[in-house]
Amino acid sequence: MCGIVGYIGDNEKKEFLLNGLKELEYRGYDSAGIAVLKDGHISSYRALGKLENLVHKTASFSSDGFGLGMGHTRWATHGKPTEVNAHPHRGEFSYVIHNGIIENYKEIKENLQADGITFLSQTDSEVIVHKFEKFIREGLNAQEAFKSTINMLQGAYAILLITKDEPETIFFAKNAVPLILGQNANGEKFMSSSDSPLIGYATEVVYLEDGEYGWIKKDEISLFIDESPIIPIFQTLGRDKIYAQKDGFRFFMEKEIYEQSTVVSETLMGRVNDENIELDELKEIDFSNIDSIKICACGTSYHSGLAATYLFERLSKIRCSIEIASEFRYKKPLLDKRTLFIVISQSGETADTLEALKMAKKAGMQTLAICNVDNSSIVRLSNATLLTRAGIEKGVASTKAFATQMVTLWLLALYLGQHRKTINNETMQNEIKALLHTPSVLHVNDNTHEKIRRLSKRYLHGHGFFFIGRDIFFPLALEGALKLKEISYLHAEGYPSGEMKHGPIALADSELFTVALMPQNMLYDKTKSNVEELSARDATILVISPKEFDLADDFIKTSNQSHPMNEFFEMMIITQIFALEIAVRLGNDVDMPRNLAKSVTVE
Repeated sequence: MCGIVGYIGDNEKKEFLLNGLKELEYRGYDSAGIAVLKDGHISSYRALGKLENLVHKTASFSSDGFGLGMGHTRWATHGKPTEVNAHPHRGEFSYVIHNGIIENYKEIKENLQADGITFLSQTDSEVIVHKFEKFIREGLNAQEAFKSTINMLQGAYAILLITKDEPETIFFAKNAVPLILGQNANGEKFMSSSDSPLIGYATEVVYLEDGEYGWIKKDEISLFIDESPIIPIFQTLGRDKIYAQKDGFRFFMEKEIYEQSTVVSETLMGRVNDENIELDELKEIDFSNIDSIKICACGTSYHSGLAATYLFERLSKIRCSIEIASEFRYKKPLLDKRTLFIVISQSGETADTLEALKMAKKAGMQTLAICNVDNSSIVRLSNATLLTRAGIEKGVASTKAFATQMVTLWLLALYLGQHRKTINNETMQNEIKALLHTPSVLHVNDNTHEKIRRLSKRYLHGHGFFFIGRDIFFPLALEGALKLKEISYLHAEGYPSGEMKHGPIALADSELFTVALMPQNMLYDKTKSNVEELSARDATILVISPKEFDLADDFIKTSNQSHPMNEFFEMMIITQIFALEIAVRLGNDVDMPRNLAKSVTVE
């Protein structure tokens, strides 16, 4: 989740830009850069890696007096993390920074290349500045050229653009990616991806809406939507930086639950078209020489991998097994070169998973990483990587990392089914429809959240929880139980619904809380029978389902979905909020639960 800052005014531009980017480090990045336009000249600096590298590069640069500037932290989506791919991207007389993904960049790029325009980077973002300059060369003024450029773009974006053609102006546009405009009484104006870089500089802000664009000058703000001018409505900016990073939520975990819809959209961007799945990152994998899959992971990543085993066998028609990495390392496993070895890790530094990957590499297996952090140890060692694009996750109990891992693995299962010709056109269309519907499913319903908050007060005691489900909902039950025990410190287990009668049902009484995942599109009647067995033993039952269940002590109704994966994601959010609200009532530190670390880099 890249970061953007911008500035117009008389003070030192570099100071605000670097300080602002520092405040955005929590979003995650692999490179950074700034560009400053002063006295008709643009100075630009870019650096790979940590922000300190950019600070060092700009140590001798200063920019007192009136001017404007913009800065960017990049988290790679198109093109590897290199200095060439870092922002700002330049044309002949203009520079651009961009967060998000331009879905139709290939078409725009090909048209520009046909006109003789040379591209320096592998990014989708570079097309913006070249298209803008092409419109100017065709006779449009800068404002008209910017409007025309924005009208051509499809996808998600927050854009800042500066040009020598308008040396006192910053152009901006926003669609599906956050962008804020700020100002103060000194005539300074600011742009940013979030509140925190603006605190201490701006006194009031406008939170731009999707489709809004315009330009700012020292004494002017021009804001439009659908080419119609609108008046910006400013509001006072608070002064708590941690609160600003949380975007008004009580905890980072709560914020990350709510932003799953946005990050899953980023996971999908550029990877799904109307008819198939495009995963350009997998060109290094020879799938013709693969006849099985082995997944290796730990914790939450293990749960996403376990759910994926159902998807690979169902959609790709390929044998798939999964191992807990800490066990795999010491069991003297039989490794076959015709098996694709997949590792899953949020951080890319998980010690047990990294060692398992080294074993697979040594055995000559083709390896694939599903990871959130580019340039991490696991990514560097793997033959290929699918980045989940979740952005940095500050809550120790993983939420959006799990959601994006699941979507990435679903994409991979479809891609492999496409390659193996195991999915007919009708099935593929249904899967793509469900994939593209997932971000909508992940919008948190405020009424549902409030119901869970009120209901949670009844689940603060007892001798434990069982989360139960069948098929892909069994791994979700494991994940729901893990979330609860991580932050509430209450005992919880996940079980396959059909296994309850093979021992665990002996624990059933009124003080045993059972959370039953009962999707209508996946073995509903079978799961219903299992829940009825628990009810007959007087267990306290919370049912999560689109169908009313008379024997439930508590019931959370989900929406009617036509695809089980959409039900999966809706129930996932409910279990995450359930764990959150119980932990809040118990007075626990939701973001930093005891005894746990975000990245487990030791055995």
